[in-house]
Amino acid sequence: QVQLVESGGGLVQAGGSLRLSCAASGRSLRRLNMGWFRQAPGKEREFVAAICSSGGRTYYADYADSVKGRLTISGDNAKNTVNLQMNNLKSEDTAVYYCAADPSSGYCSGTYALHREIYQYDYWGQGTQVTVSS
Repeated sequence: QVQLVESGGGLVQAGGSLRLSCAASGRSLRRLNMGWFRQAPGKEREFVAAICSSGGRTYYADYADSVKGRLTISGDNAKNTVNLQMNNLKSEDTAVYYCAADPSSGYCSGTYALHREIYQYDYWGQGTQVTVSS
């Protein structure tokens, strides 16, 4: 069983920054395939970013085209936490952001192993609201 707790959401002006965190328990971060998704009002939940570990210090990451160059996903082994640094935020980034985990993949050896689909994740956090005002 994996538990996920997100934090760091809030209200920010367009062009500003926020840092989301997802604390995982029940499994080492190194053995989890992790992802961030978001869901805006009236829209389907969509992929934002994903990360997995080689088992050592190397992490592999993947991003949705809409956030490349603005959002950065990273893993903190010591805190068993995945972070999502969001810069140059836009009004279209307004959504509830969800952290997700897949414990079945274990270590990964490249970006090909990253998950972009909702069905590939077994565990989800409660979500954190991000609101970007224009």
